[in-house]
Amino acid sequence: MAIKYSVLMACMGNICRSPTAEGVLRHLVREAGLEDQVHIDSAGTLDYHVGSPPDGRSQKHALKRGYDLSNQRARQVSPRDFEKFDLVLAMDWQNLEELRELCPAQHLHKLKRLMEFAPPGISDVVADPYCGGHDGFESVLDHIEVACSGLLIHIQAALQRG
Repeated sequence: MAIKYSVLMACMGNICRSPTAEGVLRHLVREAGLEDQVHIDSAGTLDYHVGSPPDGRSQKHALKRGYDLSNQRARQVSPRDFEKFDLVLAMDWQNLEELRELCPAQHLHKLKRLMEFAPPGISDVVADPYCGGHDGFESVLDHIEVACSGLLIHIQAALQRG
């Protein structure tokens, strides 16, 4: 089956939040039997870590929950991403603004925050855990899992609409 829907996760450096979101959504899509129809990727708004694997702490905490991030490598958002992807999801307000500055006007409707797919009252953003302790990485996973569950429902509805 051909790819029918595509999602790009974006944070600042593409080593903590966005690769975690990519891994969680990829897992959910695979469990739903949609992996042949949905393309998932992640990228950073800045080029700080291009070519690097996800932060070791992100990998460790994700693996404890069954998500393997080890094959991912950081990359920077490119102009072509705004054409290629149906949704470009920022982890926070700052990265959403960075994406808006990079995005051609005709594709601005594709930009959202991942947490828009979570139930109300949880959080507006997936907070950056990079400079914090282990609790931050667990919190990132908690928020991403909830938001990606809602995102999967959105994707399934989009696929049904064709």
